[in-house]
Amino acid sequence: MKLDRALGLLREVPDFPLPGVVFRDLTPVLADPDALRAVVDALQDRIHPDTQLVAAVESRGFLLGAALGYGWRYGVVPLRKPGKLPSVTHRVSYALEYGEATLELPAGSITPGQHVVVVDDVLATGGTAVAACELVEKAGGVVTGVSVVLEIPGLGGRERLAGHRVDALLTV
Repeated sequence: MKLDRALGLLREVPDFPLPGVVFRDLTPVLADPDALRAVVDALQDRIHPDTQLVAAVESRGFLLGAALGYGWRYGVVPLRKPGKLPSVTHRVSYALEYGEATLELPAGSITPGQHVVVVDDVLATGGTAVAACELVEKAGGVVTGVSVVLEIPGLGGRERLAGHRVDALLTV
């Protein structure tokens, strides 16, 4: 399946999770094996060749990160919501376009100097991606880039990630 056809499966859900927010749902892409393969292959094609580890953002980033890790032999580290990890190295709180959130890094998961790509489904305001990069860097990792399926450029996320490579498969 070609990438444009796979990305055509993305579903827009208006007024979720709050009125005025349009949620971009990746579920139809993930549910289609050919679409999933096309998206994961396209993400891999854009990842910096020095990358050793995927930092996968909860929760849809987990699915993409695991597929990348398995397919191309990267390690995968989950960046989790609070209370999900038994041992936390670092924690970062940040603003979303419709609230606030916190991400935590599991203890001992990134070694100093390790090259890490941050993977998530959507880049909107950039709060989650900035927090993810901060977690990687606090642990001594080197962020090789931020890779997402969908970018919403009008919300300024890319600008907040100045100094980091950002790759998006689709902008809307």
